Amino acid sequence: MSFLEVLYFIIPTSIAYAAPLIFTAIGGVFSERSGVVNIGLEGLMVMGAFVGIVFNLAFVDVFGGWTPWISLLAAMLVAAIFSIMHAVASVSFRADQVVSGVAINMLGIAIALFSVKMMFGKGQTDFIQEKIPRVNIPILQDIPVLGPMFFKSVYGTSVLAIALAFVAWFVIYKTPFGLRLRSVGEHPMAADTMGISVSKIRYTAVIISGGLAGIGGAIYSQTMTGDFGHATINGQGFMALAAMIFGKWHPIGALGAALFFGFAQTLAISASSIDIDFIQKIPAVYFHILPYVLTILALAGFIGKANAPKANGEPYIKGSR
Repeated sequence: MSFLEVLYFIIPTSIAYAAPLIFTAIGGVFSERSGVVNIGLEGLMVMGAFVGIVFNLAFVDVFGGWTPWISLLAAMLVAAIFSIMHAVASVSFRADQVVSGVAINMLGIAIALFSVKMMFGKGQTDFIQEKIPRVNIPILQDIPVLGPMFFKSVYGTSVLAIALAFVAWFVIYKTPFGLRLRSVGEHPMAADTMGISVSKIRYTAVIISGGLAGIGGAIYSQTMTGDFGHATINGQGFMALAAMIFGKWHPIGALGAALFFGFAQTLAISASSIDIDFIQKIPAVYFHILPYVLTILALAGFIGKANAPKANGEPYIKGSR
């Protein structure tokens, strides 16, 4: 296997694995830019993955080939509603945001697995018939070298994920809403003085975070696994959290970090099929632990110094300094 053939295999797969992380990490960017820490990305992804698969199984005969795409919308809606609990606890009740996020993680997996057991009588769902399809991008797929690498047989959701990063950058840095979002996350009292509703912006940001994480979970379950069980979203939410931090709370940075983690996951699952001597000599277990080791290193701030928004994790009490 030539080096170019290895790239043709690894790069599209890396982007596919990165797509759920991109959606979820950018959701985290919105939440934490507003000043609300969202540790609950894992639980929100779980809800998205669960709803995406169940909706797909239930309505495949109705929507046919459109089922996976409509499932993404259903997952987005349910996860966004689910995230309201985190917003209420963190913004209205001023609870510890880390504890609230952990509760969302525990509650999400508990609700999903209990529902699966009640609906299917076993610990996992049936396999879906309609997965998110792979597509060839016209014209671009014919570019020498780069065409087969980036634009041939790619998931439509991978294209959407990359586009989302640039849309999120524009919204956060070039629109009035983005200015309000960042001001609330940096100095909520000053924003409040200027007539900006801190609670409203934070609620909106957390709900956006939930919706995007739900889409991320549904993408993963409808591209990688094809069903839902207890191990479907196995640390993906924490990888997305690490990508957000690694990317310094910036949508484009989160995109790059998610692609990096996607590459690590690709190595974990495909190292044995890459016919290169030095890769074959590395024990497979090292590749399997690589994504999680990189997650720990990123969360520990090993690579660069990441400065969070100044008011991140701090409940705002109107009139307080």
